[in-house]
Amino acid sequence: MRRRIRALETYVRSRNTAAMIWIFYNLLFPIGFLFLLPKFILRMARRGGYRRHFEQRFGIYGSGTAARLAKGRRIWIHAVSVGELFVALRFIEEYRKAHPEALFVLSTNTSTGHALAERQLDRRDVLIYFPIDLPFVMKKAFDTINPLKLILVECEFWPNFVRQAHRRGIPVALINGRISDSSYKGYMLLRPFTRRLLELIDLLCVQGRQDAERIIAMGARPETVKILGTAKYDLSPAIVGMDVTARAVLRNLSVPDNALILLGGSTWLGEEEALCRIYKNLRETCPELFLVLVPRHAERRDEVKKVIENQELTVALRSRMNGGLDKPDVLIVDSTGEMMNFYSIADVVFVGKSLCEHGGQNPIEPALFSKPIVVGPNMENFPAVMDDFLSANAIRQVQSFQALEKTIAELLADSAVREQLGRAARRVIDNRRGVIATMVHAIG
Repeated sequence: MRRRIRALETYVRSRNTAAMIWIFYNLLFPIGFLFLLPKFILRMARRGGYRRHFEQRFGIYGSGTAARLAKGRRIWIHAVSVGELFVALRFIEEYRKAHPEALFVLSTNTSTGHALAERQLDRRDVLIYFPIDLPFVMKKAFDTINPLKLILVECEFWPNFVRQAHRRGIPVALINGRISDSSYKGYMLLRPFTRRLLELIDLLCVQGRQDAERIIAMGARPETVKILGTAKYDLSPAIVGMDVTARAVLRNLSVPDNALILLGGSTWLGEEEALCRIYKNLRETCPELFLVLVPRHAERRDEVKKVIENQELTVALRSRMNGGLDKPDVLIVDSTGEMMNFYSIADVVFVGKSLCEHGGQNPIEPALFSKPIVVGPNMENFPAVMDDFLSANAIRQVQSFQALEKTIAELLADSAVREQLGRAARRVIDNRRGVIATMVHAIG
């Protein structure tokens, strides 16, 4: 009898603690939202896109959208960034192969993501802005949408969103889950809260072993966690003909077709200067070398241009090319959507935000073209991908500027090694496709 009483007391305390945690979150979140509201208003004024359909963030939908949502129950999939959105769109496509009758509602937070989804989303599906994570707003949104399932992409743990689904008996799944270093530290500080949230999720499909270990440490039930790999292997675009566009640009700059191309992709502050120094040194023994830089943010073009000129190198901006130009020392590709074109003709690729910054950018993109890839020590954004590439000896990772120069010099000097490394990189992708289909099967 005493054991039963103690068990009941423990249960009541646990329930009370959980209730207090939810109350605390729902008191704190509105304060944070009001604090950030001026920032949202400023974005609306600057970009315009934030103003359109802003009422949807409060669970209010126009008659046209509401009528479409009322026609049948849909799977609700939520993605924030553009990268997550591509995963969501590809998941929808693959899910529909297995379940042709399936209908979706796709939510996103940003006007950029919303505009992209408008162009690519199937006409049968409904696009909305993600509602604010307040209890009464989420209740209103769920009353209108009445979803069959909830799919979260990568790391979108909105408490009232998940809790509302759980209360209604709606299955919740995470796909392509990834827990970054910074996210992990934050979640572990809030583990009493995170644990209670993760316990409500029925399936957690994560990219790699480290992600699985972290999400279990955060409080997920081990039996709900599945390591399936990264969906990014399934996002490969068509790559035929991209080289034609890039070669035409270089010909306008009087760069010969037989030039060796060193390309810095998605570079960040400090990396452009490092690549310029390396380029100057290597050009003494490799005069046919040409440097192409694709900064992560095109708006940094003038800053990067100044860095190059401070190295006493001439430079051309892709966005300001009009007709033929005398051959510069360096080309800055500051136009949207052209990095893949230049990956296709590169002889050696350095993937940025990996030497001077933490995070790293996507090495899968140059690997599609069987290119030899070099990265710095900081590839925290792609731990599962790096495990795959390193275990297959399909990438070179360096720890310093000096090691970067040495590695690039070795690759430029030996075409056979470049080809071998590039083929290994492409094999990694070919051998790991099909992750999204596996996620579809797991969710059912």
